[in-house]
Amino acid sequence: MQIKETTSEGLKRGFQLTIPAGDIEAKVDAEVKKIAPQVRMPGFRPGKVPANLIRKMHGENVHAQVVNDAIRGSVDELIRDKKLRPAMQPKVELGEGYEQGKDAVLDVELEVLPQIEAPEVEGLALERLVVPVSDKEVDEALERIAGQQKSYKDAPKTKKAAEGDQLIVDFVGSIDGTEFEGGKAEDAPLVIGSGQFIPGFEEQLTGVKTGDEKTITVTFPEDYPAEHLKGKEAQFAVTVKQVKVEGETKIDDDFAKNLGLEGLDQLKGLLRGQLEQETAGLTRTQMKRQLLDQLAAGHDFAVPQGMVDAEFEQIWAQLQQEASRDEDPAKALKEIEAEKDDYRKIAERRVRLGLLLSEIGQKNGVEVSQQEMSMLVQQAAQQYRAEDRQRFVQYIQSEPMAAAQLRAPLYEDKVVDFLFDKAEISEREVTREELEAAIEAEESEPAEKPAAKKKAPAKKPAAKKGAAETEGEEKAPAKKPAAKKAPAKKEAAKDEGKKAPAKKAAAKSGDEAPAAKKPAAKKAPAKKAAAKK
Repeated sequence: MQIKETTSEGLKRGFQLTIPAGDIEAKVDAEVKKIAPQVRMPGFRPGKVPANLIRKMHGENVHAQVVNDAIRGSVDELIRDKKLRPAMQPKVELGEGYEQGKDAVLDVELEVLPQIEAPEVEGLALERLVVPVSDKEVDEALERIAGQQKSYKDAPKTKKAAEGDQLIVDFVGSIDGTEFEGGKAEDAPLVIGSGQFIPGFEEQLTGVKTGDEKTITVTFPEDYPAEHLKGKEAQFAVTVKQVKVEGETKIDDDFAKNLGLEGLDQLKGLLRGQLEQETAGLTRTQMKRQLLDQLAAGHDFAVPQGMVDAEFEQIWAQLQQEASRDEDPAKALKEIEAEKDDYRKIAERRVRLGLLLSEIGQKNGVEVSQQEMSMLVQQAAQQYRAEDRQRFVQYIQSEPMAAAQLRAPLYEDKVVDFLFDKAEISEREVTREELEAAIEAEESEPAEKPAAKKKAPAKKPAAKKGAAETEGEEKAPAKKPAAKKAPAKKEAAKDEGKKAPAKKAAAKSGDEAPAAKKPAAKKAPAKKAAAKK
């Protein structure tokens, strides 16, 4: 194979590789001999079919496969011989006009990783903001659980239903005097003011008593999922079987035992542990931001633009998705368009920090063990159907780039933990609000990311009602109002979760390892050779 360097500018490299026609033909001959024993042809014993006939039958496919294998091998050889460190998969093209019997000329373009001087890890100074969990917070958490475990007791028959009361009702819905599918239920629980039924349904039942029968009229929303009910006016004949009032929930040992625990002390201990875990996660986030800011301030080397482009595309796709769910999508898209350059700078910073963390980890022997990697693969495989999981595992095992993408978040966290161990850490006790404010302030730094606009929070969907409901049925009164659009756009440009390993395209936000992409058919590194006869 002949190698000619065509480009050497910054991190960009270009080469022209020439694979002699004789080498290709020799490999075709070898492949023909290899498959000969399996070829069957009338008039010939197994394994005795002449090579020229095998070539006539299978030569074009064999030649195309040999050329593609030769291309892969040649690119691998180029990387080894030139000691290249590709930032991403090289771009490989087979020269136009190639045909069988000619030399194969390849154009190879790639970006290499920069040479980075790993910094000394001694002397880092970080502040850990510590949030002690108070008894008051534990009690508030208990109250929230109790609020979610509401119980109702029968009210006197003279009790008029008010907001917050629960009704047990039967109802039959009709439009123009004709019952419609999904508009009937028995013993359906309904809490007045919960907003779980279509607008106007609950309100008209205010003041009813046990045993009352009432016909109410409501109009289905225009965005109701059942086409035949959208915007239609309907009447519901409602029978109130019982009015119930909220019972007192006493927080004691019995309450804890109803949750499957030994007693109240154990419940409090679990809640305290959860609260401590939550604040510990926030503390880690804030410390990690400090660490990354210190690293970023001291390093400004060139980074592969292909990696920056890939990282930016992920950020941009996430922002566009969030904007599309906004109450005013056009306005939200316009806002992020105005900040596009800022997000590109964020992508570049992420890539630079990812490469730097990778270099620190390699220099200091930080590794992801085979056992840890196996656990990552198995966890990621759970997102697929049972019959596809083994195929996913095989894909990760055969694709180094996919494996690196899956390994990256854990590797980065291990490097960060290594740096935490080396750093001089001072502690300061703060409230949770102060810790969250510190994180919010760092997120809003102009150098990091434009401040996110706050949006109205989405309404939590409510479960459909109706004892007679079956899967797939649209229960008219049980339809909840359409939820508002998603809350403020996610912090797509957060720096917590940049993937550290150098040989991969993009880093995602968040500390948790993102699931690897679905397995895809392998792509040949070059255009498939169209072998001519």
